[in-house]
Amino acid sequence: MNSRNPFFKTDSYTNTSKTYDAVVIDYDQTMTVSGTINKSFILLLLLVTGAFFTWNMAFNGENPIGFTIGGAIAGLVFVLITTFKPQLSSYLSPAYAVAEGLFIGGISAIFERMYPGIVIQAVSCTFVTFLVCLALYKFKIVQVTEKFRSVVVAATLAIGVYYMLSWLISMFTSFQPVHYGNSMTSIGISAFVIVIAALNLFLDFDQIEKGAEQKMPKYMEWYGAMGLMITLVWLYIEFLRLLSKLNRK
Repeated sequence: MNSRNPFFKTDSYTNTSKTYDAVVIDYDQTMTVSGTINKSFILLLLLVTGAFFTWNMAFNGENPIGFTIGGAIAGLVFVLITTFKPQLSSYLSPAYAVAEGLFIGGISAIFERMYPGIVIQAVSCTFVTFLVCLALYKFKIVQVTEKFRSVVVAATLAIGVYYMLSWLISMFTSFQPVHYGNSMTSIGISAFVIVIAALNLFLDFDQIEKGAEQKMPKYMEWYGAMGLMITLVWLYIEFLRLLSKLNRK
């Protein structure tokens, strides 16, 4: 299997079932879609708990920047480790959810202070997008073909490279990347990125389903749930950015 997510591109995700089928005879020992869904809800609850902590700090007059930045760094570290050591996902994915929650809560508080009501709008947009994509996938209106996967992966990588280069250039020069500000071009870029993030949900659904079909180890439920959380967090952040631009018009 191939995927846009570095999670799903690792050899361990692709090849786990080849070695595991020889010893697994109990259905309860293998990955299931329902098990992955349950673990996704657990991670979401942990993320919301972490977000509430930094959100509450911000609106109680405390400065949550340390926890916000620390959560972002810790979350990235947990993702990188889990990418290469998926067998640790049952431990690292909950830690990732809490750390990412700290980051999300702090960032959300900043946006909410500038644009009251924006957080509930971003959450609603993310939730609706998730449900629409899930329905389109479940009823096979959108099917993940190799061509579909390749296009989404390429677009995602291009966005990642663009963001990284823009960040590096803006750090050392006075250059302002085109996606900054609230111009129509900037808004268009944000809308495009949201579409690509949403399309990544289809890849997540497909990988979870295929992992269950291939009877991967039980810990891969945490792995799949973590990959889904990564996409949802990305989608939420992009909605925040787009809505903030629209609020400045």
